[in-house]
Amino acid sequence: MTFARISDAIRDVAFEPRLDLHEALDKYYAPDYIHRGDGRVLDRAGFADMVAGIRSRVVEGTVTVLDELYDGSRYAERHRYTMTLTDGTIIDREIYFFATLAEDGRFRQVDEAGFDVR
Repeated sequence: MTFARISDAIRDVAFEPRLDLHEALDKYYAPDYIHRGDGRVLDRAGFADMVAGIRSRVVEGTVTVLDELYDGSRYAERHRYTMTLTDGTIIDREIYFFATLAEDGRFRQVDEAGFDVR
């Protein structure tokens, strides 16, 4: 079984979209997906809306994996991403990412926290 990696999901969903948004979400996120980050809890529909907004504003982006660990259905990763938005804003963040994987290897629940590097 192949397990999802958040760095691949970020690239496919936001930075280098080759698939329709919903196809990309289906590839990485289970139907009952829950996303918790920055004090907000989103179901999959709310997450899709958030990602669509980001996707529409990203000109380019990179993600670098700093640490990554799988333990059964648990996944943890620390990464840094930089993205340039259509208005010229550059966002540079480091993220601590903890996930539970569904039986098919997609993300079922994510908890993340991060901070601005610049």
